[in-house]
Amino acid sequence: MTKRPALDSTSEAKPLGFARHSARVVLGSFLTFAGISHLTIAREEFQAQVPHFVPLDPDLTVILSGVAEIGLGLSLLTLLKKRVHVGWVVALFFLAVFPGNLVQWQEGRDGFGLDTDGKRFARLFFQPVLIALALWSTAAWRDRAQLRRQK
Repeated sequence: MTKRPALDSTSEAKPLGFARHSARVVLGSFLTFAGISHLTIAREEFQAQVPHFVPLDPDLTVILSGVAEIGLGLSLLTLLKKRVHVGWVVALFFLAVFPGNLVQWQEGRDGFGLDTDGKRFARLFFQPVLIALALWSTAAWRDRAQLRRQK
C-alpha cells in the first residue's frame, strides 16, 4: 500500500468528484463566454444592467466587468489548486453584480429578453443560484477550513 503525499498549502483537501468538477467547468465556460460577450456581441445589452449609481461610464463598466468575468472564468477552469479561493471570489463577484439585476427590475430596463417585470423579477432568483453554484462546484464552502489553515 502506497502512502499518500502530504498536502501542501496549495493542494486540494478532498477531490471534487465528477458532478462538482463538471459544474465548475460549465460555470467557468459560462463566465468566460459571458465576459467575451461583454466586449463584443452583447455590450449594449449589458449596459442595461449598469446601475445609475455606478460612478463610471456604463460602457467602461461593461468592459471592466467583462474582463473580470473572463479572468474569473479562466481561473475556474485552470487554477485547480486555488479552487477554494476562486470559488469565494466568484461568489462575491456574483453578489457584487446583483444590484445591477435589481436596478434592471426596479427601473424596467429591457435586456437579454427580460422585457417584462415578471421576467426581470424571476431573474433576481437566478443570482443566488449562481452564488451557490460557485461555492458548491469548487467545494469552497465545504473546504472553507482549508483557507484558515493556509494563513
